[in-house]
Formats: sequence, structure tokens, C-alpha cells
Amino acid sequence: MACYPVPVGCAETLLEPIWHARGAALMGVLNVTPDSFYDGGRYLDPAAAAGRLERFVAEGAAIVDIGGESSRPGSEPVPAAEQIRRIEPVVERALALGSVLVSIDTTLPEVADRMLSLGAHIVNDVSCLSDPDLARVTARHEAVLIVMHSRGPMSKMEGFSRYPEHGYGDVVAEARAEWRAARERAIAAGMPAQRVWLDPGIGFAKSARQSLEILGRLAEFTNEGVPVVVGPSRKSFIAAVDEAPAEQRLGGTIAACLLAAERGAKVLRVHDLQAVRQALAVARAVTHDAKREARA
Repeated sequence: MACYPVPVGCAETLLEPIWHARGAALMGVLNVTPDSFYDGGRYLDPAAAAGRLERFVAEGAAIVDIGGESSRPGSEPVPAAEQIRRIEPVVERALALGSVLVSIDTTLPEVADRMLSLGAHIVNDVSCLSDPDLARVTARHEAVLIVMHSRGPMSKMEGFSRYPEHGYGDVVAEARAEWRAARERAIAAGMPAQRVWLDPGIGFAKSARQSLEILGRLAEFTNEGVPVVVGPSRKSFIAAVDEAPAEQRLGGTIAACLLAAERGAKVLRVHDLQAVRQALAVARAVTHDAKREARA
């Protein structure tokens, strides 16, 4: 699957057969940070990060999402130079594998520019495009831009799933409208509309109930006509249903991923790739058997 430097249409071309065969492509989360909510500190060592990359490939990852700044509530911004220092060796290793698309989890144009120059394929922006220069950089490199719905910087988020219930009249309608406004900023900065993908931002500026509502109504987001990315992995909305720390939320993660795929998500951003891949495979096999029986 080696694909760099990035030609137009590369990500979609490589993911299309995966979408056809599996319904959703898996994006493995690799945080090269000391403070991410689940895996912070585990992959700061380059050897540990390389091992994680290789395991993702073996488990069937289509994309690896590499970040050098935590997006947990209350996390402080990390300067571009430090993000680059943390992630550049990992990005180079991922590109050398030549079998996965490489996504860069950053809100900073300088970081995106450096990693896209190396050959990365996707920029994953959790700020709802607070800086249009990020779109300009992504457009210049002909890469994909994932715009995630959120409100305000991570440092201002009150806590896990602690967004006010009255903060939205209709969380789906307002998240869609705010994402569309961000997409228009990206298009004005030079991004082709079809290469601006949508992440509804489960857990970001949303209460647990609001995140669950987005998951239940995810099909409304797929009406935007671009791939929808969902990242429910081990997030705190799961604990609102069954109280458990992040280390014990795999079951909820799998359930959320199955529901998201059923409702049209094209990319699932997860920590536990093998478990989610297996669950998707079983669900898809049962669905296909049921369809064959119905046609018989």
C-alpha cells in the first residue's frame, strides 16, 4: 500500500476496497505523548512506538494516526517544535513500512507541513479548523483533512463528558452546521470539498448523553457525502452507561464501533485494533449470511 509522495485521490483509492470488503477502515491510535488519557507515556520511546506500528500493521490497520499533543480535557498546548521532535521518527518509520496510510493528529500548520513533506497522507484536526492555515498546508500537499467537530481549545474543556446539557438545542443539527462552516473555511483555503472528511467529535465539547445521541443518529452525518470518521475508543461516555476506568472500556468501545459502522462510518479510530477488527468481521459475516438467506 505504499503511496508517497501523495498523489490526488490516494487515500480514497486505497481505502475504497477496504470499505467495500469490511464496511469500515481501521485507524490505529499512536500517541507519542506523556499525558494522553489512555496510552500517554507508553510510546515515547522510539522502539516502543515502532513495535506498536508493526503490531497495527499485523492486525490490519489501514491508517495509523500519530500525534504529539494530548487532546484530553485541560491539556496544555505543545509547541510545534516539540510535536515535531516527538513524532518525526515515528512518522518516518510508519512511512518506511509502506503498508499503511499515515495520519498526523495536529492542529498546527507547521507540524502538518513538516510531516506532509515527509510523505504523510492525512491531517487529523481536532479543533474544527480553528486555524485555516492548516487547510492551506493540507491543500498544498494534496492530502486529506479530517475536520472534527469541537468547540474551543482542549485546555478550556471542563473535563471528560462534562459539557452542559443545555449547551446544544439539537446536538446533531448544531454539530453538522458548525462542521459545515469549518468545511467552507477549508474550501476557501484551497481544499477540495470531497477531501474534507467529517468527524462528529464524540467526547469533545459534549456530555455523555450528547455523545450517545450522536452515535445513535450518526446516519444523519453520512448525508454530508464525505467519509465519516468516528473515534469512540475507551472514551468517558462509555462510563456513563457502565462505570469503569479507561482500561476497562473495551466492551463499550466495540459496541460503539459496531453501531458506528452499521450507521455508515467509513473510518474507526481505535486503540484496540485486533478486537474491533474481529467484531466487525463477525457482524459483517452474519449480515451477509442473512442477506443471502433473504434472497434464496
